[in-house]
Amino acid sequence: MTILRREDIVTLKKRALQTRRKRIRICVHRSDEEIVQEMFIVHAKNTYVRPHKHLFKKESLHIMEGRADILLFNKKGNVQKVIPMGDLRSGLTFYLKLENPTYHSMIISSETLVFMEITNGPFRKNETAFAPWSPDESDYDAVRVYRENLMNDVNSMK
Repeated sequence: MTILRREDIVTLKKRALQTRRKRIRICVHRSDEEIVQEMFIVHAKNTYVRPHKHLFKKESLHIMEGRADILLFNKKGNVQKVIPMGDLRSGLTFYLKLENPTYHSMIISSETLVFMEITNGPFRKNETAFAPWSPDESDYDAVRVYRENLMNDVNSMK
């Protein structure tokens, strides 16, 4: 049995802000081999989520706290769709399920974003394809410029 309380999420939010990548997760599945992979994830506002797609998986996101724009891209790297998301009380979309391999990312607008992600297992790192037109997260200068351009694109689409 796994039980999480509000205090656990508060702790996760504090710890996420202390990490280099400004993110943290609790996996509630027991191993990478489990058929269902469930995670509670916290990202800070400036977290870079490199555009990626899952080759053989479905993925669902349930926003518990905070706000973010989910970005869906075409193969060339152009933003095709922006889905503003927030928790249930926000009046925005709070749940999203991606059924097909689609390049996606997010831009977080709240100080932290708390969400639950569920995907099918087993987890295989090589089954995630990072967009070749997006910078690796270790290239800080390129990431900063890329994120600024993305935010401009998103704002022009709203």
